[in-house]
Amino acid sequence: MSQNSIELRGVTRIYRRGGQDLRVLDELDLTMAGSTFYALMGPSGSGKTTLLNLVGGLDRADAGEVLVGGEDLTGLSDTELARWRADHVGFVFQGFNLLPVLTARENVELPLLLLPLGRRQRREQAERALEMVDLGDRMDHKPRELSGGQEQRVAIARAIATDPEVILADEPTGDLDRDTADAVLLLLQRLNRELGKTILMVTHDPQAAGYADRVIHLDKGKLGRIDDNRATAGRS
Repeated sequence: MSQNSIELRGVTRIYRRGGQDLRVLDELDLTMAGSTFYALMGPSGSGKTTLLNLVGGLDRADAGEVLVGGEDLTGLSDTELARWRADHVGFVFQGFNLLPVLTARENVELPLLLLPLGRRQRREQAERALEMVDLGDRMDHKPRELSGGQEQRVAIARAIATDPEVILADEPTGDLDRDTADAVLLLLQRLNRELGKTILMVTHDPQAAGYADRVIHLDKGKLGRIDDNRATAGRS
């Protein structure tokens, strides 16, 4: 298994609500190649965000195995899982999740506080990440001084500041207009193609999914089909 591949083996996740069991993922088997851009689609309640949280180590399966880069997350303690998450995964959310009292650079530095880095190293890595998303001239601006697209690019810079192998994005363009969304999606595509990041993006938007290499369809916690955009677009 490659360094940044993802594999789910017989994964089941059950939530208990109102005294009833809700089987969100049902013995799911799924393998995702490393250095590939995946979009994850399906109706509400199909298990998309749950799958994302399992891959990112934010949630645990009730049964089965979740392997990322060959690491079996189900065998890690909470402390080990937190350390693994800080080292290997970057998260991008629909609501940006930026702290309004911090500058763009300070927001990007936040995940770096979990790593054994000095203040100067954190600053340099944050600035490098912001330059990669074309925000080198907005480092000292706070979120209220940025557009929605710029805020999401800060969030992406924060996700890549630790140089993770895997980027998980949950509806990253849901709050953006079409042109701004396309710019963000092109940035994610570039991170995949130029830096070899594995990207798993939850989306309801077929146009957004069109930027991915492959589109995984879930339905009621089970795998539906996988569409290969590279084949239909004639890409290698």
